[in-house]
This record gives sequence, C-alpha cells and structure tokens, in this order.
Amino acid sequence: MASPAADAASSPPQPPQQQGTPARKAVRVVVKGRVQGVGFRDWTAETAESLGLAGWVRNRRDGTVEALLSGDPAKVDEMVSRHLPVGPPASAVTAVVPSPADPVHPSLGFEIKFTV
Repeated sequence: MASPAADAASSPPQPPQQQGTPARKAVRVVVKGRVQGVGFRDWTAETAESLGLAGWVRNRRDGTVEALLSGDPAKVDEMVSRHLPVGPPASAVTAVVPSPADPVHPSLGFEIKFTV
C-alpha cells in the first residue's frame, strides 16, 4: 500500500492558484434579438448581482447588448446558459455569443455603462 506522500507525488500537477482564492472566470457576451428598450440592462445587472458576479452591461449602436460577466465559474456559466437566453419578460433573445475575457476584481461590482 502506498503512503499518502507517494499518492500526492503521483497526482497530476494542479494549476497555480493563490491559497484561499476561489477560481474566477470571465466572459464577454453579445446578446442579440429584441434586447433594447425592454429593460435588458437593468435586468442583467440585477441578475448578475444576485449571482455574485462583477462586470458591466451596455447597449451597442447595432441593437445588441454587450456584457462582461466575472466571478465563480459555475455562476458565470449559469448566467450565460440559463438566464441571458431568456432575458426579461419583454425581450426576445435570438442569440447569446460568449467569448473569453479577463476576470475583474469582485470589489468592482456590476455597472451599467453608456452605449457604444
């Protein structure tokens, strides 16, 4: 029977992470469909905050909504796969297009930005 030290030595290396610092994930998403003029930015900010996510949301001149979502990987995935495709009641989402992004510090909170 191998000793616990031998088991630890044979384990695959883990990615470097600071002790006590939870893993963080961030994605930038573009949401398409009827997503402007329906309260989508306010709804996104409220939903993201309820999940403990940091980041921002803004309208884009092309009629889409863009957001940066940063936080616990499971919560980011939940926002992208379960919440954004549905949106607030008056919206009609046709696509959610995610791309990788750099995480932001949780202390920055979640903000609604000006249209770009």
